Amino acid sequence: MNLLEIMRASPVIPVIAIDDLKHAVPLARALVAGGIRVLEVTLRTQHGLAAIRAIAEQVPEAILGVGTLTRREDFVAARDAGAVFGVSPGLTMELIEGSRSSGLPLLPGVMTPSEVMSAREVGFHQLKLFPAVPAGGVGMLNAIAGPLPDVLFCPTGGISQETAAQFLACKNVACVGGSWLTPKDALAAGDWARVEALAKAASGLR
Repeated sequence: MNLLEIMRASPVIPVIAIDDLKHAVPLARALVAGGIRVLEVTLRTQHGLAAIRAIAEQVPEAILGVGTLTRREDFVAARDAGAVFGVSPGLTMELIEGSRSSGLPLLPGVMTPSEVMSAREVGFHQLKLFPAVPAGGVGMLNAIAGPLPDVLFCPTGGISQETAAQFLACKNVACVGGSWLTPKDALAAGDWARVEALAKAASGLR
């Protein structure tokens, strides 16, 4: 799958931070059972790569991405663990080189029109607006759509179950990212039924 196909495979990409490795597989199974197959497992915790590897081996239906990519060397490690795309909070030459050399498609973060144009100039037409709400939210996306109609976004940062539909209604939004599908108290309690219910609600947003 290319990056555009991945973005269109799920209206919501859950942003997942694994604090306890044993949560990774049952969490992924609950999300997939609820209709959310595209998962972004971040490198914000020490268990990120191990979680990707475990999910890739045991939940093959999941379309696995690695989030919080900030260093070139992380691309190969994530790809080898089973990730099929990457997500970063920004875009640097090091990340561009990491994506190209590893073959791992990258969804880079941008926040301003100039950053959108710079990313487009080097070949990126699918971008993450981050942090979406502080960057201007729906108003920003609608404003960008006029002068930059050939760019599609996955806005992430500050989006909730209540506001996701507003973002998805923007013509330049393919999907949204959010952490509300994986509440920390549900993970701590092993409440996978709640996670599945949240995923079902999210999968019905489009």
